[in-house]
Amino acid sequence: MTMKTLTRRGFATLAVAGFATTLFGIATAGAATPDEIKENGTLRVGVLVDYPPFGGTDSNQQPAGYDADVAKLFAKSLGVKLELVPVTGPNRIPYLLTNKIDVLIATFGITAKRAEQVLFSDPYSALTVYVLAPKSLSIKGPEDLKSVTIGVARASTQDTAITEIAPEGTPIKRFDDDATALQALISGQVQALGASNTILAQLTKDYPKMEIEPKIKLKAQANGMAFRKSDTALRDYANTFIAEIVKNGELSKINERWFGIPLDKLPPMPEL
Repeated sequence: MTMKTLTRRGFATLAVAGFATTLFGIATAGAATPDEIKENGTLRVGVLVDYPPFGGTDSNQQPAGYDADVAKLFAKSLGVKLELVPVTGPNRIPYLLTNKIDVLIATFGITAKRAEQVLFSDPYSALTVYVLAPKSLSIKGPEDLKSVTIGVARASTQDTAITEIAPEGTPIKRFDDDATALQALISGQVQALGASNTILAQLTKDYPKMEIEPKIKLKAQANGMAFRKSDTALRDYANTFIAEIVKNGELSKINERWFGIPLDKLPPMPEL
């Protein structure tokens, strides 16, 4: 093999390697710091549009909900424009890792498995499961459930949680899904319901005269913003931002707007 051949092959190898570096650099590079976001002038946030009221759409089919409102405040704190990018459950992480967005604010539960791929902020929201019932029904603790007929979706988180705390003999009616359990409450088949704050928001909006309220908090799933692993500076900025909007009450106002109740105490950051 001649030196000329080696040189030709060497250049070819370098060219391929350079192309790959450029290609993957584009795919994975991102705004890692608040200063870079400010320089770009736009914050691109991935949000769900199929999970109201955390993430839905308004009358103009634009992203709207709890997460979108948090994203607006986040962009405002950075002094930049906001671009809301619709994502789905399956493509949330790929959109982030391929630089289609700068951050996920998409009802993303903080788990150790997900933390292998992304960097989480402190919790800014919670998917909370309650015992829900009309205001007129007195339920102060688990001991009061024995005389209350409760509807739940069979084998759900709320089914498990209620079964654990309810006194023996509590009349628990199990239905195939949340929608059927919800209809049982509306029609009067059951007096109370084990359900999340998303169901509470639906009841508050569609059936205000029922005056449904949380009676017992069963469980809270902490949701965090998600960043690329290298974006520690932006994550740190987000943590400061979240602490500020909790302290000044702005996050509670968002919660009340979309769920009809002030913000409950956020769950602690899970161990990852």
